[in-house]
Amino acid sequence: MKRKTRKLPLGLFNLGLLSFYLLTSAFAFSASAQDITDFDSRLKKIKEEINLLQGKLQEEEQKETSLLSQLNQLSLEKKLLLTELNLNLAERQKIDKAVARLRGEINALRQKLAGQKQQMEKTLVSLYKYGRLNWVDFFLRADSLTSIIAENKRFELLVEHQNSILNEYLRTETNLSESTRQLETKRGELQKLYDQAEEKRQALENKERSLREFTLRVQRNKLLFEQTIKEYQERAEQLQALMDKIIKQEVTLPFRFVPFYEKKGKLPWPLTGKVITPFGLQRHPQFNTVTLNNGIEIAPVGQDRTVRTVHAGKVVYADNFQGYGDLVIVDHGLNYYSLYGHCAEFLINKGDWVQEGQPIAIAGDSGSLKGLCLYFEIRYKTKALDPLQWLRKK
Repeated sequence: MKRKTRKLPLGLFNLGLLSFYLLTSAFAFSASAQDITDFDSRLKKIKEEINLLQGKLQEEEQKETSLLSQLNQLSLEKKLLLTELNLNLAERQKIDKAVARLRGEINALRQKLAGQKQQMEKTLVSLYKYGRLNWVDFFLRADSLTSIIAENKRFELLVEHQNSILNEYLRTETNLSESTRQLETKRGELQKLYDQAEEKRQALENKERSLREFTLRVQRNKLLFEQTIKEYQERAEQLQALMDKIIKQEVTLPFRFVPFYEKKGKLPWPLTGKVITPFGLQRHPQFNTVTLNNGIEIAPVGQDRTVRTVHAGKVVYADNFQGYGDLVIVDHGLNYYSLYGHCAEFLINKGDWVQEGQPIAIAGDSGSLKGLCLYFEIRYKTKALDPLQWLRKK
């Protein structure tokens, strides 16, 4: 005896299909909406950074002209161009997403049009058959008036169905035309952004060239070099004043940690690289001038420019400081501090708690006369300590 296959009622099947369609559509819309929200949030953040940099540049332009102010201005202009390039990239990525979505919509609409066209062709065939029917003959042979009315009703429904398909086809065509128009608009916007990016890259190259020429001019001219060293000493005194303020706001770490003084000679290096400027007194090989360095400068080796904190603590400063470029100061508790200067980008914010080895910045050349490097200091209260006595031996 054959088992009968139980068929799912058509209504339930259609309901299930509709539910699946709505769920998948809702999921796709939700994912698309989330992408747009993420991009908008990122764009807003970059625009805020651009406004901040423009404000700092205006402040720098109003200051008394000095070699360090010129260096700082060039560094800020370079960072502004880099940030504008980041904004351009984010905008291009957002448009790329929109272009991909529109292409998907266009493909779906074309498939829909093809299906609707097939439906119309089938209905037209049926209508053609009705058109060839000899209605007088049918009327004479019909069993009853009910048969005639029923057949007429079927014909009306067929015409109505055809009109419905035709209207839906026209709506789909309109949607396809609109999506195609939007796609062309987005492509135009994308090309414009690519052109702008190329202009920004050219401007960035020119700014980097100006920065290199400026630092070379200072390094090769004794008078300019001595003037710059004098200005650096003045900025060092200002940094000392800043440290005095920070010390008065000493923080208590909210977690258990190894005291900083127990890590002497065991601290990890903040950057993978080599020391190009030592701690303490240094005599210039050409000009015979003596300078006092409160920290060391480390040039990165390889592609990794990630700056990492040497010990757990709280970020108490993350801003531009003339002479040191973009500077991060971390309070490690018990009056111990580490300072990270010449940064290109911050990966943390003031007030953040950080762990040992956590990325906090990207090494750069802001405020540097020696190009790409990290300025690194360790302080107990306001006293600068030799970092090489605290870092692990290589």
